[in-house]
Amino acid sequence: MSETSDETDFVSRPGTRLTLLAKARQHDQDAWNRLVLLYSPLVRYWCRAAGIRPDATDDVVQEVFIAASGGLQSFRRDRPGDTFRGWLRGITRNVLLASFRRHGRQTAGQGGTEALQMLNRVPDPEFDLACDDPPEQTQGIYQRALDLVRSEFEERTWQMFWLTAVDGLPAAEVALQFGVTSAAVRKARSRVLHRLKQEVGDIVDSPNPGQAE
Repeated sequence: MSETSDETDFVSRPGTRLTLLAKARQHDQDAWNRLVLLYSPLVRYWCRAAGIRPDATDDVVQEVFIAASGGLQSFRRDRPGDTFRGWLRGITRNVLLASFRRHGRQTAGQGGTEALQMLNRVPDPEFDLACDDPPEQTQGIYQRALDLVRSEFEERTWQMFWLTAVDGLPAAEVALQFGVTSAAVRKARSRVLHRLKQEVGDIVDSPNPGQAE
C-alpha cells in the first residue's frame, strides 16, 4: 500500500474508474450485485408501504430488479431531478401494480380489527409511491455506499473521515487526536468523499448532509 503524503495513508489505485452504473451497463455481475445491495432494502420498504404481504415481498423485489436490469440502458439523468432512486421507484410502482392485478388486494390471512387495518392500508390499483422516503431509508443508502469503499482506505484515514464528515467534529480537534495537521484531516475527508462519488455518484441522489463538502 502506497502513501500519498507523509501525513495520510490512503490506498492508491491507478487507472480510470468506472462507476457502478457504468460497470453494470457493461454487464459486470459484481457491479450489478452491488447495485442490488444498495437499493434492495429501499425496494423492500416500498413493498411494505404498499401493503404487500411479507411472504410475497421476495418475489416482488426479484421482479423489480429483473425489470431494472433489462431497462438499465434506458436510465438517463438528462433533466433536473432525474435520479436513479426515482427511476427505480417507477419500476417498483409498475411491478406492484402488476402484482395487485394478478393477485388482487390480498393481505396475510388473519381476522379482526388488525386485518381490517391492513386491508385499509392496501393501496388502490392506481396508487403511487410517496417520494418522501423516511430519513432512515435515505441514510441507509449512504451507509451501504460507504461500506462499498470502506476497504480501500487505511484505518487512520477512515477514522479521520468519519469523525469529521459523519460525527461532525472540527478538523482541528481530529488533527490533535491523530497528531497531524488540519489540512491532512480535511484531505482524508475529501479523498473518501471523492471516492464515494466515483463509485456511486450517478446513482446516489446527493451527499448525506453530514458528509457534504
